[in-house]
Amino acid sequence: MDLGIKGRRAIVCASSKGLGLACAQQLAREGVEVVMIARGQQVLEAAASAIRAETGTHVTTVVADVTTPEGRAAVLAVCPDPDILVTNAGGPKPGNFREWTRDDWIAAVDANMLTPIELIRATVDKMIERRFGRIVNITSAAVKMPIEILGLSNGARAGLTGFVAGLSRQTVAHNVTINNLLPGPFATDRLLQTAERLAHDSGKTIEAVMTARKAAVPAGRFGEPAEFGQACAFLCSAGAGFMTGQNLVLDGGIYPGTL
Repeated sequence: MDLGIKGRRAIVCASSKGLGLACAQQLAREGVEVVMIARGQQVLEAAASAIRAETGTHVTTVVADVTTPEGRAAVLAVCPDPDILVTNAGGPKPGNFREWTRDDWIAAVDANMLTPIELIRATVDKMIERRFGRIVNITSAAVKMPIEILGLSNGARAGLTGFVAGLSRQTVAHNVTINNLLPGPFATDRLLQTAERLAHDSGKTIEAVMTARKAAVPAGRFGEPAEFGQACAFLCSAGAGFMTGQNLVLDGGIYPGTL
């Protein structure tokens, strides 16, 4: 299936590994020129080299922290007018809300709510002028089914979801869509980090926690990052212009609701 985005330009945040990397890989496979940003130079450059070798697509790297004004300025200097924007940032630490300070909350809101909003603000008007734009925010299935130990993430990402719900209805008439991808348990470092905290709190082994988590997934397995990347590419496609303001859950069937 031709997604109709060959030759488009994309910024993919936090894309040196995990779900961000999967999105960058799949967009490159569709012929999209990708700008990858992450903090770790060695891992980022290795990921970009692998994508170039596989796809032959032009890939640019920016070593910076996208959650800072300086990091956002650096990536926008390289690609000031992307056709596609995939926002993403590492989730805040898990734990008990009694342990979190005001600084912890501000850091979570900065990374997982305000950073995407700032990037959208910097790019959406040019997308409107060109009459093409696809913005995808990587959030979390916890937005629809909050996880107790991820309170920082629950709160910050829910705020972003509310913001997107309003803005996405204003931009879609110009063929600029804004949607959210909500991952459940994917086989990434974040899954292991959460399991380690649950193991610490419960006194169980990490292996026991991971086994129990997998057993709770109706699909009987954890998600593969490549599956997430393919879903992202579809939302970025030329044919997805009638879909906006949506929260697409990819969790193997865990979420029990109908809406």
